[in-house]
Amino acid sequence: MSSLGTSHLTMVKKNVSLRETVTQALRAAVISGEMKPGEVYSAPTLGKRFGVSPTPVREAMLDLAKEGLVVSLPNKGFRVTEVSDEDLDEITALRLLIEPPTVRAVTPLIDAAGLARLREMAGAIVDFAGEGDLIAYTEADRQFHIAVLEYSGNKRLVALISELRAHTRLLGLAPLAATGKLREMSHEHVELVDLMAAGKAAEAQELMTRHIGHVRDEWARH
Repeated sequence: MSSLGTSHLTMVKKNVSLRETVTQALRAAVISGEMKPGEVYSAPTLGKRFGVSPTPVREAMLDLAKEGLVVSLPNKGFRVTEVSDEDLDEITALRLLIEPPTVRAVTPLIDAAGLARLREMAGAIVDFAGEGDLIAYTEADRQFHIAVLEYSGNKRLVALISELRAHTRLLGLAPLAATGKLREMSHEHVELVDLMAAGKAAEAQELMTRHIGHVRDEWARH
């Protein structure tokens, strides 16, 4: 696992959505394990990593505190919350109940433009995995899964899965990236798009079931 000093928490673009950009990067850093469970981080220190003032970082961390990803410690900073194996098992069980059948249901609903967009997103996931950019990988993976589920038209379902994913910890990503296995496994996203494009809804459901199993058994392994 890389330390914060050698992580991918690097400069971000200063634009109108700076707070959102920082929040997304921090969320991905927590989920991927770049920001380690139990450790305390200060807004000024993280601000230096992003090349921004502490204010947007502090605002972003307060957003993550509302999500339960960090705990605010007065005059100290923010401590990354820890997630137990039991928590991960419960999260995985819920995702398995919801995501695979939803993928099957939405497969006939995705048009050519949607498939092209998903294919581009899947390709980016593979690229980030190959580069070992865990923060970019984690955020791209989140966006891909949410984009697929949004075809259900069920906002509560999408919000629930977003919340469940946010509370997952993928501490096994770094060693997988180091060995090249993460890039190999990331191709499941491309395979999923291929199956949906071919109208193979049942096969897409099966692949999603296996994919979520990988997340729990290997990606989240401590």
